[in-house]
Amino acid sequence: MFSKGFAITAVTAGLLLTFSTETWAAGTENDDTVPPPKTETTTKCKNGKVWDKDKKECVNAKKSSLNDDQLFQAAREFAYAGQYQNAINVLKLAKNQDDPRILNYLGYSNRKAGRMQVGMNYYHKALQQDENYILARSYMGQALLEQGDVQAARVQLVEIRDRGGENTWAYRSLLQSLNGYRQY
Repeated sequence: MFSKGFAITAVTAGLLLTFSTETWAAGTENDDTVPPPKTETTTKCKNGKVWDKDKKECVNAKKSSLNDDQLFQAAREFAYAGQYQNAINVLKLAKNQDDPRILNYLGYSNRKAGRMQVGMNYYHKALQQDENYILARSYMGQALLEQGDVQAARVQLVEIRDRGGENTWAYRSLLQSLNGYRQY
């Protein structure tokens, strides 16, 4: 049916596509732009409990010995699952409330839960802690678009680009939200 050359080309193209997709999905810098994999936190645990890998059970995050990174990962999982209040509750338990990742996801979860101004305040706080945190800039730009402020969203896109983020998910996502309009 197909020639041998076509079959080899198709296999090579498939391998390249797989490699480039995996490379992009893996990200470059502790990439928290890739949705977290579902774990027992959202598949087994109920009432905002989180999965403790060490104890191999669902635990009350408030009474657990989970560190900030574990709390952050659980909160991201809740946020991506649409459980915004659970995400907020878990993020509020982090010891370092000035961590830009914590602040950014407090912004994201509040915005998605319909508390736009609270979310915007958290994005601003995240950027006060790290003005180069381009994911916060991307989410803030998306929030600005939701509020109808296209020009301010474009400013965030330029900020991401100028901070070296043009080849990142944060940039592409905001650019796509701006419908590909690239006039600076």
